[in-house]
Amino acid sequence: MLPTHHRRLAAACAAVTAAGALVFAGLPGAASASPAASPAASPSLSPAESAAVGKTSPGVLKAMQRDLGLTSAQAEARLVNEAEAGADAGRLRNALGRDFAGAWVHGATSAKLTVATTDAADVPVIEARGARARVVAHSLARLDAAKAELDRAAKKVATRDAPVWYVDVRSNAVVVGAAKTSAAKSLVSAADVDSSLVRVTKTAERPRPLYDLVGGEAYYMGGGRCSIGFPVTKGTQQGFATAGHCGRAGTATTGHNRVAQGTFQASIFPGRDMAWVATNAQWTATPYVKGQGGQRVGVGGSTQSPVGASICRSGSTTGWHCGTISQHNTSVTYPEGTISGVTRTTVCAEPGDSGGSYISGSQAQGVTSGGSGNCRSGGTTYHQPINPLLQQFGLTLKTTGGDPGPGDPEPGGTWAAGKVYAAGDTVTYGGSTYRCLQPHQAQPGWEPPNTPALWQQA
Repeated sequence: MLPTHHRRLAAACAAVTAAGALVFAGLPGAASASPAASPAASPSLSPAESAAVGKTSPGVLKAMQRDLGLTSAQAEARLVNEAEAGADAGRLRNALGRDFAGAWVHGATSAKLTVATTDAADVPVIEARGARARVVAHSLARLDAAKAELDRAAKKVATRDAPVWYVDVRSNAVVVGAAKTSAAKSLVSAADVDSSLVRVTKTAERPRPLYDLVGGEAYYMGGGRCSIGFPVTKGTQQGFATAGHCGRAGTATTGHNRVAQGTFQASIFPGRDMAWVATNAQWTATPYVKGQGGQRVGVGGSTQSPVGASICRSGSTTGWHCGTISQHNTSVTYPEGTISGVTRTTVCAEPGDSGGSYISGSQAQGVTSGGSGNCRSGGTTYHQPINPLLQQFGLTLKTTGGDPGPGDPEPGGTWAAGKVYAAGDTVTYGGSTYRCLQPHQAQPGWEPPNTPALWQQA
């Protein structure tokens, strides 16, 4: 360890301005800015969602321009399109069922959504939603199952020379990145998976944890430094989410100002890379991440962004940097062991950034785990997704939505604010059944009838 670690746009600018808060919400399912798009193909955010999420900080847009080589209009367009694509991909996942083989956005403004399927008969369904269809050999479920076998095998064989493996929906394979081909072959052999599912690539990566109550600010434990991920609450207790490799349960922390701060309550590493710290009464959880130049960036929720989407990171060593999501469901081997279920990105990071915030638009994505390279020459990083962390420890993300105002009594059902939902989960609400489109932690105001970007009536 290292102790101190967008759919098509016609008249983009005008459309972005007209869309107002819907454009900048960063919540997948935002209204399309294309006047030619049909309502059925472009689900809109409701007023409740817009109010709950808020606008994306100008700092996020500026960092996207710098790190992704975009103009201001392109950055705005990209967020619109990524928001819409997430909801479209979720609906198509439900419609295709076991044929679904993944989805991703591409192009400078994420204008193109591709959805893969194992059945050519699904192509008209995909194209009817304005997406490109790709017919492939393997379903996402089959690829996920193969990767799970690799994860199990990694507990029995050495993976230091084959440190990274992940489901790559774009190539329809489980990719094993290896410094030595023999190490990859040993892992695949031990997992006893169909070789047609696996692709071995040569890599020079040697990932390691990146050590170093506003997300991205520094905190200290002993002689080490890490970064706050996202402020959270557990009942009345305030605190923050961070990386598990930064400390074990019982480890005391001090803040960026070296004032006594709190104690690690729970930590998992390796296997996963998640932890949370309960803070003392001197520290107040805020719904913000430290952005470019110290500007505060609001956190509106935790809706997971799709592969290819833009993402930015805040950390106490290198500050604010952006990139794109390469793959979800990645496993990576550090010197201390293997962790699974992380997301691989093109964002750079350095020691001391560990535990810090990853955010897309206004939606929390995860906390920095590790990576390779640096912010001078570029690199690859991995983050622990925030929703599994919140679920594991029973935490509630601090968001800009605030407390719910007075309203009608709850109509009843299994949906509950504060609960983490995965794509495909079903709930009941007001006598109807809904299926989740995108992973997120539910909030007051995000009830299923109010959030077509997140829920589809079954």
